[in-house]
Amino acid sequence: MGIRRKARELAVQVLFSLDFGVHTPEQAFELICRNFDVNKKLKDFSKELVLGVWANKEEIDKAINSVSKNWRIDRMSRVDKSILRLSTYELLFRDDIPPKVSINEAIELGKKFGNGTSYIFINGILDSIYNSFVKKGDDYETEKIHSS
Repeated sequence: MGIRRKARELAVQVLFSLDFGVHTPEQAFELICRNFDVNKKLKDFSKELVLGVWANKEEIDKAINSVSKNWRIDRMSRVDKSILRLSTYELLFRDDIPPKVSINEAIELGKKFGNGTSYIFINGILDSIYNSFVKKGDDYETEKIHSS
């Protein structure tokens, strides 16, 4: 398994813990890293993702809510929500990560951490986010949900 996949797994675990509202992103990240043997490469990318998600959480949640039918984000499982936030962050704010990679990684995270059908739900939401906010013709230019 590649470093970036492991970093995403760590990021999902930190985002999951943040959903309980007990720690700051930095505290949650350090607490989880202390409990696992985390190498520097993994830690750097993962922390970058966590801090990026948390800094843009309001816009990310708004995007997820805008495309999810019959499921407000506050009714989603914490695991699914954490995976969706991470991948939505990558889709909307990370031009260095191809959308297909973000979506495929989210599906794999859903299979590993979610319930039996999480990956299907996650795929549907991310596909809608991609088609609503990211896709422009045949290229992968990012169209941010916020106006500049």
